[in-house]
Amino acid sequence: MHPRVKPALRRGWRDLDTVQFGMTPAHALTLGPMDRATQGFLDLLDGTRGLPLLREEARLRDLPDGHVDGLVRGLAGAGLLDDARGGGPDADALRGRGEVLERLGPDLAALSLLTPEPGEAMRLLAARRRARVRVRGAGRVGAVLAALLSGAGVGSVEVEDEGRVEPGDVAPGGLPAEAVGEPRREAARRAVRAAAPDRPPSREQGPEPGLTLVVLAPRDDVGVYAPDPAAAEPLIASGVPHLYVGVVEATGTVGPFVLPGETACAGCLQQSRLDADPTWPRLLAQWRSGRRRPALPCDLALAATVAGLAATHALNFLDGHTPPACGTRWEISAPALQWRARPVAAHPECGCGAARETGSVREGAT
Repeated sequence: MHPRVKPALRRGWRDLDTVQFGMTPAHALTLGPMDRATQGFLDLLDGTRGLPLLREEARLRDLPDGHVDGLVRGLAGAGLLDDARGGGPDADALRGRGEVLERLGPDLAALSLLTPEPGEAMRLLAARRRARVRVRGAGRVGAVLAALLSGAGVGSVEVEDEGRVEPGDVAPGGLPAEAVGEPRREAARRAVRAAAPDRPPSREQGPEPGLTLVVLAPRDDVGVYAPDPAAAEPLIASGVPHLYVGVVEATGTVGPFVLPGETACAGCLQQSRLDADPTWPRLLAQWRSGRRRPALPCDLALAATVAGLAATHALNFLDGHTPPACGTRWEISAPALQWRARPVAAHPECGCGAARETGSVREGAT
């Protein structure tokens, strides 16, 4: 182990023997009392020395036997310590790509704040390179989201869409203006490759790895507001986690994040709406059969906001957490611009089986 005090946390002294790591309430931690010798020793925990060399440094400073090991255990227990050489073989391979790691340095620093175990942040960052994510939809939300995931180190980001790029699809960080008229799928794939810090790691010969996650980001506003359960039936059947995201009538939505058989899906959402409003099927049929409008209300700033939150949920899942959008649709509408969490119930009449898993039914979303 090569101990390193997490550099992502700023350090400040509250008094002569009390140190505060971090500024924000979410991550700040205060330690003390701390004697002067230990204070000076903190600067040696920079990842360049292993424990044997640190113990030798401690002897040169007349620190008692076991002092270094106790300090390292204490800092590690508080979630303040990283291991500059930890994370396993994939992490070692990533360290060997200096330019790539420089690109991903801010992402690694952010992960270090969320992972108390030394070396875990590097392991997670390296694991992202093995993930395979598919984004369905290459509009103002989907293309930006796909580029964000690629730029954050996800090794394989695929984009599916039809038709050709229209002027209204162009967005900073997504499809560029020079792509107008080109096939959406090809233009989005170029945007993904341009955002990637490097080429994805080579995979051994054999069958293509299964999808880790699918993000459904339709350009159709009805598809955003009322996602078609049939479109996700293959994902439910094969157990592929998926996330719904988009913008409809100046309202951004993220969720639900579906863990098949465990959390509510698009079918649950549809059943809950039908329970709450008997006219729902009539309205939905009219919306789906209505004439296509020349421009949908999806301004750039809101689209970027939604893409960013959706990418955060996706990365949260890839890093091993349960995203807050499970069983929830997050919504934000102009001009209030306040995120609202709308529960999505696991419905007993939906064939996804989530209601049996949860054993309870909550109030559905609208």
